Amino acid sequence: MKIVNVGLIGFGTIGSGVVRILSQNQNEILQRTGIRINLKMIADIDIKRDRGIKVDKNKLTTDAQQLLRDPEIDIIIELIGGTRKAKEFIITALKNGKNVVTANKALLSQYADVIFRTAYRHNKQIAFEGSVGGCIPIIKVLRESLVGNRIKRIMGIVNGTTNFILTKMEERNLEFHKALELAQEMGFAEADPSLDVSGEDAAHKLQILASYSFHCNIRYKDIYFEGIEKIDLSDIRYVKELGYKIKLLAITKDCGDNEIECRVHPTLIPESYLLSSVKDEFNAIYVIGEATGPQIFYGKGAGALPTASAIIADIVDIAKNERPFFTKRFFNTNAKISVRDMKKIRCRYYLRIHTYDQPGVLAKVAGILGQYDISISSVIQKELGQKLVPIVMLTHQAVEENLREAIRKIRKLKFIKGVPKIIRIEDVF
Repeated sequence: MKIVNVGLIGFGTIGSGVVRILSQNQNEILQRTGIRINLKMIADIDIKRDRGIKVDKNKLTTDAQQLLRDPEIDIIIELIGGTRKAKEFIITALKNGKNVVTANKALLSQYADVIFRTAYRHNKQIAFEGSVGGCIPIIKVLRESLVGNRIKRIMGIVNGTTNFILTKMEERNLEFHKALELAQEMGFAEADPSLDVSGEDAAHKLQILASYSFHCNIRYKDIYFEGIEKIDLSDIRYVKELGYKIKLLAITKDCGDNEIECRVHPTLIPESYLLSSVKDEFNAIYVIGEATGPQIFYGKGAGALPTASAIIADIVDIAKNERPFFTKRFFNTNAKISVRDMKKIRCRYYLRIHTYDQPGVLAKVAGILGQYDISISSVIQKELGQKLVPIVMLTHQAVEENLREAIRKIRKLKFIKGVPKIIRIEDVF
């Protein structure tokens, strides 16, 4: 039997989940792995609040440095969130000869380079399975199961809050703000949901996936992202009529010539595809490997116990691997890989335009699209008996820059009202 001493910094929701699993499943872990995980100390600014778990008071402290200095602690689990203090704790832990487990995607997104360089210099491991996809073992899959593959494409639903909102908009005919309120009532959205609904959280996770998959250090500022705030119920209804669903997707693709795409945005995907059937707070990540072809990984993307499960798995992985299983190649700042400018991507588009009901409108709009090499594949034009009517179009593949220029020109037409809605389509998996 191997005993591994761990110190937990952050006794919040996920930290409590880690303590609960270790308390309830210690024998199960030992039987499966031959490793006993000994939770030696827990540090948190609040050690008096009841978490519903029995913990020896002698193991609680408000001084995180006590854990970082303890020579008997082998692994530090960082779960405080944020970036400044978390970075400080992790760097100190690595320099003090301790391995680290974290689920902090914002921290890795911002400081991956310095953290991994520090870990490499001190021959220590940093594991972060819980940072992307909750209990979905996507990092382990990329590191081990797909080690013989060049990754060609990843498309994922990696934010449970936005997926819950879009699901309820469709199933209950709720407008965005009502579906958001429901998500908050059920605990799937924060009081301030901006990080989730803006697409920023998904962009943090995409940066980790893309950097890991393509062995480079993708800069967060190079990732295009937009959220779901502008999706309304009419869009949900129209795309369903066209055979699609809307999901917030994180997308990265190998474009060849040392160039990749990295983008997060609402996306139309066909109803017949597996990703479109992922509902509520669940996540799913679709990976295409050069040798394996397409695979999909599905599970709960957040929550105390699902994320804690990933953290326990990281602890066991570190305990089993005496040598660090990461290398500089996973976040290599010297890799000559660039992120394609969003204006240069090619895909299909959903367009919704509101126009005054006049003869020849569709012909004029189609004419402008044609000037920019954009052809229409299908059209829905509703006769609502009103002055303003919506025209919904799907295009064939087009260059984003051309579409933006065409829309600028279309907006100048006298019979166009408001800002046209644009949603990208992914239907070639």
